Amino acid sequence: MIRIPFLDESEIDFFLPDGVDVAQCVRYSLLFCSQGNTVYAVVPSGENASAIQLWSKLSLSYPLAHISEEGFERLYLKFLESKTDKEISHTQVSSDFIDEEFSLVDFIKNSADLLMSEESAPIIKFVNTIFYQAIKRQASDIHIETHKKKGEVRFRIDGVLVKHIDLDKNIIDLIISRIKVISGLDISEKRLPQDGRTQVKIAGKNLDIRVSVLPTYHGERVVLRILMYSSAIPTLDNLGFNEELRGQLDQLLSFPHGIVLVTGPTGSGKSTSLHAFLQRLATPEKNILSIEDPVEYDAPNVSQIAVNTKAGLTFASGLRSILRQDPDIIMVGEIRDSETAQIALQAAMTGHMVFSTLHTNNATAAVTRLADMGIDKFLITSTLLGVLAQRLVRKLCPSCKEYIPINESDAAELGLDRSLLIASPKGCAECHYSGYHGRIAIGEFLMVDEEVRMLIKEHESDHEIREIMKRRGMKLLSDQLKDLLREGVTGLDEIIRVGVKEA
Repeated sequence: MIRIPFLDESEIDFFLPDGVDVAQCVRYSLLFCSQGNTVYAVVPSGENASAIQLWSKLSLSYPLAHISEEGFERLYLKFLESKTDKEISHTQVSSDFIDEEFSLVDFIKNSADLLMSEESAPIIKFVNTIFYQAIKRQASDIHIETHKKKGEVRFRIDGVLVKHIDLDKNIIDLIISRIKVISGLDISEKRLPQDGRTQVKIAGKNLDIRVSVLPTYHGERVVLRILMYSSAIPTLDNLGFNEELRGQLDQLLSFPHGIVLVTGPTGSGKSTSLHAFLQRLATPEKNILSIEDPVEYDAPNVSQIAVNTKAGLTFASGLRSILRQDPDIIMVGEIRDSETAQIALQAAMTGHMVFSTLHTNNATAAVTRLADMGIDKFLITSTLLGVLAQRLVRKLCPSCKEYIPINESDAAELGLDRSLLIASPKGCAECHYSGYHGRIAIGEFLMVDEEVRMLIKEHESDHEIREIMKRRGMKLLSDQLKDLLREGVTGLDEIIRVGVKEA
């Protein structure tokens, strides 16, 4: 039985021995440190049989010692630093990165609290800089990809992926390893997908970052979803909807009970709209609970629950528990299955106000989606108050947009005047040469009144309901996209991307 002493971690320094394959040792959780004049081979407390076996097999002259898991991670980061100092100094970074606006000096000045600022490894600073630049450009996602001969970092800005930087493959591998470390993932596992999360603080703002690592043919790729906890929740008036729609939503929120659905594809602002609804209704006299995946806003006056499928906390099970908490208003992040739909509509039936989202292309399709989930039409017509289908549309940069005549074939296809002048993106420094800056929300709203309830009962197809609602004056998403094009707010490519031809 080997008796392994614990080291005082306040007096140890990282040590890189000669003639030892440190990379192999790292894979088996074995590292080296010096304390005074003695060098130790150290393993983290807990499960370490494989590390001790390797130490014995290598017949190392360094005595074995224990340190805490936190201390071992700090030593590992020092190992990364020593490795990275050599590798990064021999690797050229793309000149696209050398930009005064996003210089490392600027980064260090403005975000000293980002991650662990005492760590000085070049790769750690480099990863921190990527986070900083993504936040500065208001990106929602960071994509880090490995290709055959190089790597690439892209940001999703205003719903569209924008190339940020090309890097040497070695740098990309180091970046991915660093992200795995701060996300608590296995850095040695490169064959299987991994999911994790981490928290970062930038200039006093807390970020929750969801991490997804996927092995591909040429190496791993990582997607990081950035969730700004400290972002202010927009008010209903600030969402960008037109005045008529805001009036309809105000009317909808005056009902005491029922269910309101917001539909649209991923990234169309559904969760933001739901939180704006909650903040409009939040008062000290009301008990408001939500279940979300993930929690995207730190909402005042709302008790928020995060879905945890590994622990058995799903939308359905969480919603059942919420109903035992005497709620007045309930928000369900997404109705994904028939069980969640049934519970949500039953809750609306029994006197609760329920808000949720569905993945459908338009407002009328939400009705048939619920029916497809096995929900009785009586329950749908008795509880559904309204459906908002929304999109986020990029606005042209006012500093550089230019007007050009519309192509005759496009005018004919979209039913527009052939003499129309439309705005087109050009690109300048203010919009980072994308031609677009910011987004505006548009919405298609179906208010479920008595006439609509009769339509739902009488018609099986949402297409039939949609045609009748069009004749009644419901303004479709496609109509609003054409209006934005006529007004020069957005460009032709953008309305086609958002879906002007789907309706």
